[in-house]
Formats: sequence, structure tokens, C-alpha cells
Amino acid sequence: MKIAIEAQRIFRTNKHGMDFVALESIRELQKMDKENEYFILVSPGEDKSLQATSNFHIIEIKMPSYPLWEQVGLPLALKRIKPDLLHCTSNTAPVFCGIPLLLTLHDIIFLEKRQSTNRSLYQNMGWYYRRLVVPRILPKCKKIITVSNFERKRIMGQLQLPENQVLAVYNGYNTRFSKVKETYPITQKYIKEKDFLFFLGNTDPKKNTLCTLIAYSNYVKASPHPLPLLIADLKEEVIDQYLAEGGIQDIKPLLSFPGYISNLDLPAIYSGASAFLYTSLRESFGIPILEAMACGTPVITSNTSAMPEIAGEGAILIDPTNEKEITERLLQLESDPDYKETQIQYGLERAKLFSWKQTAAHLLEIYKSI
Repeated sequence: MKIAIEAQRIFRTNKHGMDFVALESIRELQKMDKENEYFILVSPGEDKSLQATSNFHIIEIKMPSYPLWEQVGLPLALKRIKPDLLHCTSNTAPVFCGIPLLLTLHDIIFLEKRQSTNRSLYQNMGWYYRRLVVPRILPKCKKIITVSNFERKRIMGQLQLPENQVLAVYNGYNTRFSKVKETYPITQKYIKEKDFLFFLGNTDPKKNTLCTLIAYSNYVKASPHPLPLLIADLKEEVIDQYLAEGGIQDIKPLLSFPGYISNLDLPAIYSGASAFLYTSLRESFGIPILEAMACGTPVITSNTSAMPEIAGEGAILIDPTNEKEITERLLQLESDPDYKETQIQYGLERAKLFSWKQTAAHLLEIYKSI
């Protein structure tokens, strides 16, 4: 087969969730499939994170925007390649294509009622783009992949799709994520204290940033020796807005907010953190849960959407809308060494159930079936 895979953003420097899912899956396919021919379609970028091999060709398409790249540049490239199958990996696809289509639909959050407006213009535009494109491409999909059984049920229920069209294929995590012994040489780039808590923030309302900061503020008041909080992916002006909204400006001296944290540094960040907060309102999977667990870090995550499915029954699962629950679990991890050690060992074992190799093997089975 000639298989085309859309992986537009894997060469950008500041990669996020869906970018890593595409990149890691392709890397594993490279290792296991020497029979089929692949064409990986990307946008030019500085981080050449994937290398071509004899049966994996990298095609760079230059366009000024995501919609033009996908709706104009990608179809033009496909006309030259003439593949047997197109796999689009990031929720959307060309509306006019004419090639058997496999779509990874990570979630349908963009079709659900918004709890509040996103503070990022870029993410807002992406939300509207998905609402426009996805309903038009779903009837053309041979199969639709999503990343958890929770999301599969949501997609089938809301979009009225047949069961055999929607498949759940779990994500994995990179094996670089393991316990790092000497963390401070890395963590000091982002936070000066050696002991800290870690929160993966975002402007997306589903990340529950305000509630999490209020819970942290309550923890600071209740703890005899509160740890500082490292926040990734949020600029100072956005944090200031959250602090003012919650009336908790007094905690700012305890916050570190370096912005984007390199994926290469994340194993040391997780390993150095006393606990990792992943207190989202809504997730279709939650790769950071597995990354932190694999680094031996206790994870406080939510009892909603797909997070219990990924974290498992033995994880610390809280109501993300209840600041008191988040605070209580932080204090328990701090005051009860046995409880903390139990969570560390549980997480190390739980993470072993997931891998990108399994993800790629399932993808290859689906390619062959189509």
C-alpha cells in the first residue's frame, strides 16, 4: 500500500499533545512496517524530529496558514502521490479529497457547550475551524479513530455514527519518561527551589486553571511548609488575570511561570516534582498522566471524562470543580509518606500498560483492514 499520513505540525518547535501522538506513532510504524510505502506530509519547521527511511518519505508543504495547508496544499500534494489511503491525525481533513480517509478524532469538545471563552485567539480560531470542517468530512471517513472508550461513546452518541465506524486506540508515552535521579540541573532553568509542585496549565477553559490555583492557595494557607508551584504554558499576564479573578494575588511569589517547557526537559520536571496536578474538566485521554506516573510522581487527576479510564481505579481521582478535594489530596501527599509511596508504586505499574508500540500496531491493523 501507499499510505499518506498528515502530520502537519510535528516539525514545529513547541509541540503539544496531538503533535506527539502523530510523531510517536509514525516512529513506531517506521520500526515495524518494512512492507508498505509511507508519505508523511508536514509543514516546514525547525525541529526535524522525524527522519526519512527507504519506505518512509517526508513531504514538506509550505502554506501561510493551517486551513490553507490542509484544504489546498495537502490535496495538491495527494494528487501527485496518489496514495491508497490518507490518515489525518489531528481532528480535521480536506473537505475535497477523493482518497479513502481515516481520521483520528481526538475529541468532540468543539461540538460541546463552551464553559467560557478561550483566552487564546489561536485556540479560538481552531475551535471554529473544527466546527466548520468536521461535520463535512465525517461521512467520507472509512474509519474514525479516537483515543479512549469514553470518547468513542461520546462520538457515537452525539454524531449518531455506527459502532463499527468508530474505533478506540489508546495513546502511549515515550520511554524517555522514567525516573531521573539528578533533576536540579534541569529544573533550575524553570524554578529555583528544588522541591515543588507541577501544574500543566493552559488557556483552554477545560484545563480548570482558576479552580486549581484557588485550591493551591488554600493548600498554601493550610500547609506548615507549602511548596512552590511550577506552571507550564501560561504567560504572566494570563496568570495575573486568574489571580485577580480569584482574589488570590498573595500566592504569586510562590508561582514560577516560565512558559513553554521543552519536552526533552519534562522527565526531569516530573521526577523533581513532589506531585503533578492534572485537574482538567474534560480530557479525551491524558498523556501527561502516564508521563508523570512513569517518572515516579504522584498524580492528582480528575474523576471526569477519560481520566479515570487512563489513570485507573487506584489513582488519586478528585472532583475538579471542588477546590477542597484538590487541597486535601495535596495535604495528604505532603503529610503521609506511606500514602505518597503507594501512589508512586501504583503509577509506575499503571504506566506499563500503555505504549506507542501498541498504538502503532493497532494503526497498522486498521490500515490493512481499509
